[in-house]
Amino acid sequence: MRLPWHPYPSQSKATRQLLNVFMQRSDVSVHALYDLYPDGNIDVVTEQAALLNVPNIVWLTPVYWYSVPSLMKQWIDQVLARGWAYGEGQAALRGRRCWWVTTTGGDEFAYSPDGMHQRPFIDFIAPIEQTARFCGMDWQPPFIVHSAHQLDADQHAVTSSLLGERIEQLAALKATP
Repeated sequence: MRLPWHPYPSQSKATRQLLNVFMQRSDVSVHALYDLYPDGNIDVVTEQAALLNVPNIVWLTPVYWYSVPSLMKQWIDQVLARGWAYGEGQAALRGRRCWWVTTTGGDEFAYSPDGMHQRPFIDFIAPIEQTARFCGMDWQPPFIVHSAHQLDADQHAVTSSLLGERIEQLAALKATP
């Protein structure tokens, strides 16, 4: 599994907890975009080569303005390029599983018609999901942690346990690339 993650890990206890669950596995490669590319200059060739070696791609990010953080979006724009990830005859990532593990500041009610965002969270998943599908990836249902900054230790433990179960399910799927 390849795993880009949070731009400010020291500010997100929830993301660190989720990352720790992934790090307990020997088949996970953490790919901290903000550490690798602090100047925003993404090494596209290296990124593409790395993606060819994994069956599972996990995007561990917080929700920023109803999407992923800016460097993750830039990574998507540059790495998942036409002629490599999609386009006629091009499907470098076809069959690889893509999974978004994300945290939100708002609770589940905030993502409802009567909540502050006035839309269900599933509406904000669509662009991320379609990006993966357009590149021929096998989209996995996202793992969403709402109210991430308000979770107590017991809630973090439950969330970590649930994430661990989902990781096991994903890892057990037969590789297709």
